[in-house]
Amino acid sequence: MDLILWRHAEAEDAGPGMTDLERALTSKGQKQARRMGQWLNTQLPDSCRILSSPAVRTLQTVEALGRKFKIHTDLAPGADPADILKAVNWPGNKDSVLVVGHQPTLGQVASLLLTGDDLEWDIRKASAWWFAQRDPGDAMSVYLKAVMAADLVVK
Repeated sequence: MDLILWRHAEAEDAGPGMTDLERALTSKGQKQARRMGQWLNTQLPDSCRILSSPAVRTLQTVEALGRKFKIHTDLAPGADPADILKAVNWPGNKDSVLVVGHQPTLGQVASLLLTGDDLEWDIRKASAWWFAQRDPGDAMSVYLKAVMAADLVVK
């Protein structure tokens, strides 16, 4: 199984009367999402399953990928790392799964996969962390295959 964690791009601050789920991408965030979406689109297998948080900023981020995706409420801000792993069927899934979500949860998932503890690791906005397993179904055979930031993607 490959698991790709993609943090949403830069979003506006919550304005008066606005909920956290309603925050949209800034113009810089839209550019970040486009760049990372283009890179991911060249790397992801066609069969990759794509799951997104229901927040506006994650939906706008994943739309830049130009592929079909499913909204998964268990990926909303404040999700527990275990909820993410359950949603993607880690480590039992044999397919690639891309999750578009939020901090601190994505950083905690990354830490959990590599260390066994859900530490407070930081995944930068619009960045993607790509995990793979050497042995299918064996959570202990996980390794970090790639980390890519939007500002490293060639224009």
